[in-house]
Amino acid sequence: MLPALRSLALAAAFAATACSAPAQAAAPDAARQAAVQAVLQAAVDKPEAAGAVGLVARRDGAPLVVCAGVRDLASKAPMTPDTIFQIASMTKPVTAVAVLMLEEEGRLSIDDPVEKHLPAFKGQLLLKEKTGDTVTLVKPPRPITLRDLLTHTSGMPGDYPPGLADLYKRRHLSLAEAVLANAQRPLQFEPGTKWSYCNAGIDTLGRVVEAVSGMPFETFLAERLFKPLGMTDTFFYITPERRDRIARIYKVGKGSLEPVENFIGEPVAGEARFPVPAGGLYSTAADYLAFGRMMLNGGLHAGRRILKAETVAKMTTNGTGDLKAGFTPGMGMGLGFQVVVKPEGVTAMLSPGTFGHGGAFGTQGWFDPVKGVAYVLMVQRTGIPNGDASDLRRAFQAAAAEAAAE
Repeated sequence: MLPALRSLALAAAFAATACSAPAQAAAPDAARQAAVQAVLQAAVDKPEAAGAVGLVARRDGAPLVVCAGVRDLASKAPMTPDTIFQIASMTKPVTAVAVLMLEEEGRLSIDDPVEKHLPAFKGQLLLKEKTGDTVTLVKPPRPITLRDLLTHTSGMPGDYPPGLADLYKRRHLSLAEAVLANAQRPLQFEPGTKWSYCNAGIDTLGRVVEAVSGMPFETFLAERLFKPLGMTDTFFYITPERRDRIARIYKVGKGSLEPVENFIGEPVAGEARFPVPAGGLYSTAADYLAFGRMMLNGGLHAGRRILKAETVAKMTTNGTGDLKAGFTPGMGMGLGFQVVVKPEGVTAMLSPGTFGHGGAFGTQGWFDPVKGVAYVLMVQRTGIPNGDASDLRRAFQAAAAEAAAE
C-alpha cells in the first residue's frame, strides 16, 4: 500500500485539507502529501495556471487528491476534486480502447485496411514529390491500416484541409462528414515508415467505430466504456447542470493570466454534431483514474472485464520500434497510448513501460505498471511551448512519485 494512502479515512481527510490549504502535520506521510500540494500551489502563485487538481493512486484503494487555486478567476470558484476539464488528446487512448473492444469481438482487425470499413479511402495516393506548383502522386506500397492510425504512422495529414480549419471549434459537421474530407487527401509518407502526430487519423478511427458498431461514437463510449467504469462526468457535449463545474482555460499574459478563446470550442449538447475522437472529451481526475486503473488492472474494473489482459498488453507495448516518436526523448507509441521506453527528463521518475497521454491544455495521465501507480494532472492552460515536457508536469510527477514510494 502507499504510505500516503494507507486507508480511505486518511486519504479522504487529506483530500479535504489539500483542496483548500497545505497540510500542516509533520508526519512523513503528511509531508509527502504536502509536497504534492506545494507543487500545484507554486504553479498558481507564479501564476502558471489558475488552478490545478493532482491525483496519485495505486491499482486500488483510495487515491490522494490535491487541489490548488480556482477553476474560474472571475467567480473565484475553487478547484475541487469534481472539477471538470477539457482533456483534449487524453481522449485518444479512450478512442483506441473502443477500437480494440471491437477487435476482441471479431468485428474488425487492427491490421484491416481503413478502406475495408470506410470505402471512401479506396485509391488513396501518396505524395511523392512537390516542386513549385507541380505535384507528383503515386500509389502507395500498401493501403493504410487501423494499426497505422493507432500508432500515428499512417502518413495522413495531421489535421483538416484549410476550408475546415475551424472544424473543432464549430463542430458543425458530423463525424462521417468530417472524416470524408480527409479520405482522398494524399499521404505525406509511406505508411509505417515515420511517426507523425495525426489528429485526423484518430478521428478516422472514431468513424470506424461508428461504421462497425452501428452506433454514434459518443453513444458507443457512453454505453460500452463510461457506464461500466462509473465515469459519470466524462462526456463530449456540455449540459447545463455541468457547466458551472467546468474549469476555464487561460493563457499567460503580462504578469497575469488571461481568458483565451478555446480552439476546441465549447460544444453544447443538442447543438454540436462532431464529438472529436482525437480530443473532444471533458472529464475529471477521478473519472480518468477509473479508465487508467482498468488498464493497470489488465482490463478489469470491479470484477468486470472490459478488455482482455493480452489486449491491454498489446496496446501498452511500444509498437513503433526505433522510429522517433512522441514529443520528449525516450518515448515510443503503443496503440493509442504513448509508452515510456527510456525514462528521462520529464519521465525520469516513471518505469519503462509506463503508458498514458497528455492533452493540449496541460493535462496528463500516466500509468506505471511496474510500480502499480497512476498519476493524473488536470490544468487548463494554453501556450505551453511543449506541454509534454512542462516544468509543472515534471514537478508534479516527481512529488507524486515520492508520495507513492513504498
